[in-house]
Amino acid sequence: MAEDLSILKGSKAEQYRSLIPQMKGLLEGESDIIANLANVTAALKEQFNWLWVGFYLVKEEELVLAPFQGPVACTRIRKGRGVCGTSWATATTIIVTDVEQFPGHIACSSLSKSEIVIPVIRNKEVVAVLDVDSEHLSHFDATDQQYLEEIIELIHF
Repeated sequence: MAEDLSILKGSKAEQYRSLIPQMKGLLEGESDIIANLANVTAALKEQFNWLWVGFYLVKEEELVLAPFQGPVACTRIRKGRGVCGTSWATATTIIVTDVEQFPGHIACSSLSKSEIVIPVIRNKEVVAVLDVDSEHLSHFDATDQQYLEEIIELIHF
């Protein structure tokens, strides 16, 4: 019988609070954005064991796949398309409890059931988005939003 490892790791908020100092240590002194995005995705995946966690960078008129952990992903997403493109277009965090109910959802993996996308805003422009998918419905909430937005602010773009 598999144990729920989240019980062993503490509450979701406690897990984030213990992860943030580690993130600061990983990012401190490293100027390469790809290295930093890779470490952030790896740390989040390791801590929470989500289905997929990764970044898309804004390049011209598309989001382009950047460092991620999880199954193969969509490579390019247009502004306003799917959850990531909508987050980019609106410059807001989007929490989707059931991806099947999100108009225009792009199904990169049929295993994905819920999603949170956080825009990375620098100088009043979205430069990237952090995309996290879960194989469980209603997996993400305001706690995830709060701490993921805090983690995003640690990254120097």
